[in-house]
Amino acid sequence: MRAVTGIFANWRWALVWFTQILFYGLPWLMWNDRQAVLLHLTERKFYIFGWVFWPQDVFFLAILLIISAYGLFFFTAIAGRLWCGYACPQTVYTEIFMWIEQKIEGDRNKRIKLDKAPLSAKKVGIKLAKYGAWAAVSIWTGFTFVAYFSPLSELLQSATTLSFGPWELFWILFYGGFTYLFAGVMREQVCKYMCPYARFQSVMFDPDTLVITYDDARGEPRGPRKKGADPKTLDKGDCVDCGICVQVCPTGIDIRQGMQYECIGCAACIDACDQVMDKMEYPRGLIRYSTENAIKKGWGNKEIIAHVFRPRTLIYGSVLILISLAFVWALATRDPLRVDVIRDRASLAREIEGGMIENVYQLQVMNMTEKARTFVFSAAGLEGIAIGGEHRMEVGSAGTQAVTLQVHVPYDSGKPGANEVFFEVYPEDEPSLKLREKTTFLFPR
Repeated sequence: MRAVTGIFANWRWALVWFTQILFYGLPWLMWNDRQAVLLHLTERKFYIFGWVFWPQDVFFLAILLIISAYGLFFFTAIAGRLWCGYACPQTVYTEIFMWIEQKIEGDRNKRIKLDKAPLSAKKVGIKLAKYGAWAAVSIWTGFTFVAYFSPLSELLQSATTLSFGPWELFWILFYGGFTYLFAGVMREQVCKYMCPYARFQSVMFDPDTLVITYDDARGEPRGPRKKGADPKTLDKGDCVDCGICVQVCPTGIDIRQGMQYECIGCAACIDACDQVMDKMEYPRGLIRYSTENAIKKGWGNKEIIAHVFRPRTLIYGSVLILISLAFVWALATRDPLRVDVIRDRASLAREIEGGMIENVYQLQVMNMTEKARTFVFSAAGLEGIAIGGEHRMEVGSAGTQAVTLQVHVPYDSGKPGANEVFFEVYPEDEPSLKLREKTTFLFPR
């Protein structure tokens, strides 16, 4: 594939830098003396900066997936495959691998010449250097991926002694191997034959979706000519039929044949065509972002923008904003304490000294904050209800701990069978964060 420069290539590289600094850099960030982002599978806790999520917080993951889905619908309806062209890992890593290839083997013509050259020590050395650089990037990518699920400090220590755990080693090689295979070997084949998005993208498009288009009315009939020649005097369009738009396309399509499902929306053909138009002293925009209706009806930018923000996209955008606000509100109001109450089924109810009835409960207390706290327990709901023995317990930072509580109630305070009672739990240093959990107290019949 031929290299290209231009405004869209710059945007693509800006996204490469942004996404990869984020991906490779996050595991190295520290927060409260721990890794800032760590999806710790062994501890079954997800640390994301100041938040600690537990398996019970799967609700937030569901909302996040819904936001991602609506974001995909919204941006695809407006401007097609923006994700594919600028931020998809396949696009990003292919761009990185191609940059390495160009730096080691040279530009497109030099690479073609090298591939046709007979086998020699120089050719083998160049090829090994390229494949070695690809392998190094792939292994480091796999290592970084695993660092999101296993503490980076432990992985670095394992790396110095080559003593990775079996699953760690498997995922480093698995993720790294597929990075090498997809970005270095298969490249456009992944987008054309394996990616499901290419197959159902047409469902999200309509005639007012911004896509990369070729202006047939302006470009045809195409043909070569001298620089600066007036196409009208030659009875030709602006397209000089140089084929560079095909050479720079990562999936190898000819955009002049119309919209095709293989197009990933990277806009490399726009940059390439604009450069040719500049050399020929023709106006830019023979290949450009536009809509089907705009090309047919000759709309300008104002009409295009007016139709891009149409009822469909406004509905998608409104739903996306509402769900995102609900997600932020749920995070902001998330309780820093969670309590599960489990009745001791080995001893449902028993009579003890003083005419009291005792029920035994086990409380599982989850401290959702990153500081150790002492929690105080009390009971309510029946006259004379009290907790026997110790009713305070310390729970460590982002920890969980179980406590067994004996609850005593006078015999005449309730009816035979189940009676509704409540456990009240609050941190000693912040009593306002009181949590009230309902359960039942049993009286013998």
